[in-house]
Amino acid sequence: MRPRPPLALEIAAARGIAALSRRLGAGGGTTIPGRLLADLDRDAIDRLAARLPTGSAIVSATNGKTTTTAMAAEILRPLHRLAHNAAGANLVSGVASTLLTAGDADLGLFEVDEAALPELMRRLRPRAVCLGNLFRDQLDRYGELELVAERWREAVAALPAETQLVYDADDPQLAAVGEARAGGVAFGLDDPRVARPSLQHAADSKYCVRCGAPYTYAAAYVGHLGDYHCPRGDHARPPLEVAAREVSLQGLERASFRLDTPEGSRRVELALPGLYNVYNALAAAALTRALGAELDEIAEGLERFSAAFGRFERIAVGGKRILLLLIKNPAGANEAVRTLVDGGAPQLLVVALNDEIADGRDISWIWDVDFEPLLPSLRTLVASGGRAAELALRFRYGGLDDDAIELEPDLARALDRGLELTPEGGELVLLPTYTAMLGLQRLLASRGLAKPYWERSR
Repeated sequence: MRPRPPLALEIAAARGIAALSRRLGAGGGTTIPGRLLADLDRDAIDRLAARLPTGSAIVSATNGKTTTTAMAAEILRPLHRLAHNAAGANLVSGVASTLLTAGDADLGLFEVDEAALPELMRRLRPRAVCLGNLFRDQLDRYGELELVAERWREAVAALPAETQLVYDADDPQLAAVGEARAGGVAFGLDDPRVARPSLQHAADSKYCVRCGAPYTYAAAYVGHLGDYHCPRGDHARPPLEVAAREVSLQGLERASFRLDTPEGSRRVELALPGLYNVYNALAAAALTRALGAELDEIAEGLERFSAAFGRFERIAVGGKRILLLLIKNPAGANEAVRTLVDGGAPQLLVVALNDEIADGRDISWIWDVDFEPLLPSLRTLVASGGRAAELALRFRYGGLDDDAIELEPDLARALDRGLELTPEGGELVLLPTYTAMLGLQRLLASRGLAKPYWERSR
């Protein structure tokens, strides 16, 4: 067995690699240092996490984990010195890289990839864990939802007794995970006025986790998230301890809700649109409450929050603006469409579809996205990315005329074409998948229109 290097030497070596990466413009040093650290010492992450005086907290979900964690950071920043993987590097290497730069941080706050969650829960031994949702995503990597949920259930069962679990009870799979652990805190929406008229065809967890019967929904909010019960009486949404009620959605600008907790209620005004951001805010509220934040501190932090990079972002380009909305699976894309339609559907749209490993090789999910509500007002679609042709075909089958579709696989040229068609003072809407979003960020940074993502995320 080879001797283990001193931890201080390992940290110095990994930090040097991070600094070199940033200096060369190769990246933000958000993953490579962690990979080096793992090669030097497999247990280094565990030892670094144990040095945080007040422990750590974890957020995982298919959709919204970056925004939820960033919201939690905004709430907690006046109360703690945070080690936070703000740039979204959420695998083991990314968390390790964040721990390397923790400095005098007293609390770790980590967004964690769904597949990496069991290992990182075991290694970080967190004070609190927030489970946000499970949607069909990257099936070639994660497998079916039931498989991910089973892995999460086993990992949650192995958590220390003192770890506080908060979970989205509107998700049947997560409710089953949360109910199996004593003391878990259920959060969810409770406002049928903002529910969809029926469960969408792309909804994932439609069947009772106990007996397999189709759930009956009193309210369906986002995908399969909602107020459900099994008609045979085998399972139902658990009572909500933290809830969002009296929700108001205000187009592309804002959303608000009443945050109800056992300690009281507060009206929260978000500077972000969409029901999915109400869910993100609710998750952040439940997590930070578990970490000791007071109700006023939670509400004030949520109202200070603007956006996590790339998730809902407006960028000025001369006398025009770009609106960037990430899409990566049916549930998230449908909510982006819903928000755009509520705010006034655009006449021009640039959509970029890639199939790289971080996106998922299987792009069949685009056929489960309800793009159709955008079509009546859409005059031009610029289809871009590595799978631009398939994307154009999806819109053509959806009913968009051939002469309204422009095919431009190159992302830079697609952006330029979109800006060319955008009138002065107007806003260009961009819907990229994950790696396309990163490509756009690099492109905008290279043109001097935005800072590199690792700087902006701070």
